[in-house]
Amino acid sequence: MPADMNDYFKKKQPNSSGGGAKIPNKPNNNGGGNNNIGGKSAPTWIFIVLAIVAGMIFFKPYKIINSGEVGIKVHTGKFNEEPLSAGLHFYIPMLEQIIKVNTRMRQIIYSNQNNTMTGDNYKSARTLGSDELEGGLKRNRAIPVLDKRGLTVNIDLAVQYRLRAESAPKTIEEWGSSWEEKIINSKVREVVRDVVGQYTAEKLPEMRNEIATAIQTKVMEKVNALDNKPVIIASVELRNIVLPEKIREKIEELQAEKQNVNIAEQQKERAKQEAQKNAEIARGEAERNRIVAQGQADKIRIEAEEQAKANKLISNSLTVELLQLEQIKTQGKFNDALKVNTNAQIFLTPGGAVPNIWVDAKGKEQKVISAQQ
Repeated sequence: MPADMNDYFKKKQPNSSGGGAKIPNKPNNNGGGNNNIGGKSAPTWIFIVLAIVAGMIFFKPYKIINSGEVGIKVHTGKFNEEPLSAGLHFYIPMLEQIIKVNTRMRQIIYSNQNNTMTGDNYKSARTLGSDELEGGLKRNRAIPVLDKRGLTVNIDLAVQYRLRAESAPKTIEEWGSSWEEKIINSKVREVVRDVVGQYTAEKLPEMRNEIATAIQTKVMEKVNALDNKPVIIASVELRNIVLPEKIREKIEELQAEKQNVNIAEQQKERAKQEAQKNAEIARGEAERNRIVAQGQADKIRIEAEEQAKANKLISNSLTVELLQLEQIKTQGKFNDALKVNTNAQIFLTPGGAVPNIWVDAKGKEQKVISAQQ
């Protein structure tokens, strides 16, 4: 029988160990044969490679650090002091881990306004084991501050800062993942309360520039005074000062009164300038009139002086003979007139010092002819 023949040959097959006992071959899963290739077993390095690949996929013992980040390697709970730069880094799973920390410029806005805030697509982590420790943009409530008289004032700020890369491992080890709250938020609130608390609410709008400068300077001083200088403060911007409603209304009333006073002062100044202008015009007109009058007076005086001089010259030049000659000339003119008007009555003044008068009796009209001797 075939089955008997197979059993016979199986019993006759020599043992691989060289002994006399015969071990029957196990059937192959593929239908026959054995798992030896050419009488040799498969290489073990294939299994090693496969195991490594499976471990890399399952355990992921590597981390990629992006630009703008640093890596912190933690070995059995201890932080390495040297940060890992951008690139591919390996670690031993179960014994080590790499924490990525964002060192880009970030901003915290303290405001009560309902504005939509967007980050830089980085997760906000709460534990050291998370991939990302913080995002790029955060928003907190406005900082309530008591002024010098105890009134509540809300201060809006915008703070730009970034984590110092070279000291990031020490910072995370000392302050933890909530370092922003412990360093930035606490220092900013402390400084704002100290600075704003020195003024009354009414003075805050007037002192805005001085307050903004003082807040930025003191925040930078307090943060830089920390060990290892963990954070770099880029700017602290005072955005808004939100006053109580009553104080704001009072300030608006005062501003309206000041504006009215300013308008009145401007009107007064314009009136003063107009009066000065009119006074200047009047003074100019008076000066012009004075000059004209002075000119007229000088003219009359000069004419009188010249006339007096002329009269004096004439008086000095008059003689009896000259007067008689002039009288003769005048008499001759009257004689000519009598030829025209024969009925005229003639009155001669002796000496000829005054004008001769003749009357036209025919016409009953008096005519006066003056002949200055």
